[in-house]
Amino acid sequence: MLELQHLSFRVEDEGRPKGILRDVSLTIPDRELVVVTGPNGGGKSTLARLIAGVETPSGGSIFFNGTDITHASVTDRARMGIAYAFQQPVRFKGLQVLDLLRIAAGKRLGVGEACEYLSAVGLCAKDYIEREVNASLSGGELKRIEIATVLARGAKLSIFDEPEAGIDLWSFQNLIRVFENLRRHIRDSSIMIISHQERILAVADRIIVIQDGAVLRQGPRDEILPTLIGTASAVAACRQLTKEGEA
Repeated sequence: MLELQHLSFRVEDEGRPKGILRDVSLTIPDRELVVVTGPNGGGKSTLARLIAGVETPSGGSIFFNGTDITHASVTDRARMGIAYAFQQPVRFKGLQVLDLLRIAAGKRLGVGEACEYLSAVGLCAKDYIEREVNASLSGGELKRIEIATVLARGAKLSIFDEPEAGIDLWSFQNLIRVFENLRRHIRDSSIMIISHQERILAVADRIIVIQDGAVLRQGPRDEILPTLIGTASAVAACRQLTKEGEA
């Protein structure tokens, strides 16, 4: 379980402090898929970077499974089971997909195991296992390979920062199916997604809305989603899309 207590983050703007996040307190429980949403510039991606350890908070505390990780390094957090997927996945010239999966797993995965992770994200393993992680891969392919590396990690908390960014509609539809599948198989872990896409909001267990650097509202999907997209019928339509994806 992840707990944030009165978290804040400030930067210097023309010699004066500028608040990006202020007094953010929230909990990401185990066995839940939580979507953090809100207007652009509200502090969502900053929140993800603070949790992953890419940035250091100006105030407040971060606890992971009861341990204070506020000042822990990215490496230490990764060892504790926190995985972070960037908006734009990194390309590695000369590195094969199989090598990347082995690095993520921290062991020498067999080809069969690696193929299972690729299949789980909707990729034909034989077409990708020996591909280089370079410019020859599309944005959608890179996103799904990055998710496969998160699966190989066996992370306790997986954070995805706007996974829909820069991918086409077909890849986005496949991405939704991947998250639906991940949600169905959550056990002793949790998933946090930064997104403003309704289809991703529709697969959440819990939604957290951040605006102007603060938590505006948070709660179960069926309680929060109507306030975001207007009507209960729209929520029902989203839920129906989720059910169709699970069928």
